[in-house]
Parts: sequence; structure tokens; C-alpha cells
Amino acid sequence: MVWEIFIEQKHNVHLSHALTTLGDIRRARESQQRALELSAPTSTMACTLLTIDGAACSHHDGDSEEACRHTVTALIGLPDGYRTGLVRRRAQDLYEAIPAQHHRERAVRELRDVIAA
Repeated sequence: MVWEIFIEQKHNVHLSHALTTLGDIRRARESQQRALELSAPTSTMACTLLTIDGAACSHHDGDSEEACRHTVTALIGLPDGYRTGLVRRRAQDLYEAIPAQHHRERAVRELRDVIAA
């Protein structure tokens, strides 16, 4: 039973990212919610990836400022060793998805700075 929950949780984490990338925001948010329901509080990496996916959905919906704020909060809350690899790449992908004319906005600059740190 525990193994099945773990598999379903991982499936929904990956499905969340795929659907977010494809722009199927409604289904992406459903997968994020289900993955979070199945995640242990100690699933730091999975929860952070889901937060960044949720932020990317907010960006897709037109709220880049909220997307940046949520991602910054998620990254700042991580232990230093977790701000690398896949987590950093997803945050960087979000930053790069924001049109350059918005890169001077405070929330976008803060995201850039946290990624660079």
C-alpha cells in the first residue's frame, strides 16, 4: 500500500510538470494537488518542484509577479544543498519564460537574484 502511494505521488509530480509545460493548466493544478495530498511533509524536493510548477501555472495565467514571489519563497525555504540541479533548472526555466521587458520588475529581479545565489 505504501509503495502504491509513493508511485502515485511520483506519477503526479511528473505529470504536473508535463501538463504545466504543455500549458494544460487545469489538469496540471489537479496533478499538483493530488501529488501534494500524497506527499510526506519531508518530501522537500517534490513539494518544491510542485510549488514551482504551480508558479509556472500562475505565470501562464498572466500573473508573473505571483509566480516569482511563490518561487522565491520556495527557494529561500530550502536548505542550501537543495537549490541546485532540477530545482534550480525549473526556477531558471520560469525566469526565462518571463518576457525580457518585465525583468526590471522587483519580483522578477528577486527571482533572478535567488537563482544566482
